[in-house]
Amino acid sequence: MKAITIGIMPQDHIRARMLAVAKGEIKVKPGDPRIWFTSMRSLAEVLSDENRALLKVISQTHPDSIAALAVTTGRSPGNLSRTLKTMSNYGLVEMQAVHLRKVRPVAKATEFRILTAA
Repeated sequence: MKAITIGIMPQDHIRARMLAVAKGEIKVKPGDPRIWFTSMRSLAEVLSDENRALLKVISQTHPDSIAALAVTTGRSPGNLSRTLKTMSNYGLVEMQAVHLRKVRPVAKATEFRILTAA
């Protein structure tokens, strides 16, 4: 699995960069971050030791539902669902629809490259 590049910059810098990319003033290079956090603290909350372990379990076991992942990890489905939703919002997990009310979590990466703005 390929490592995901994550960037850390203040919100106003992220917004300005996104607008510059949309206007064509900046070209996104292959190694540029696709996921942005506004602080190391927010990154640490999302990529905590527990959440990185969760990504590894998802990557290794390929669960077919959140309920199956809950059984594997011993976490409650509600807590797990909230964590996966947050990670999905950042693009770290993809939630694939399997049936009407059943989704399957897929880890997008288990390794990360973190770049910070000075």
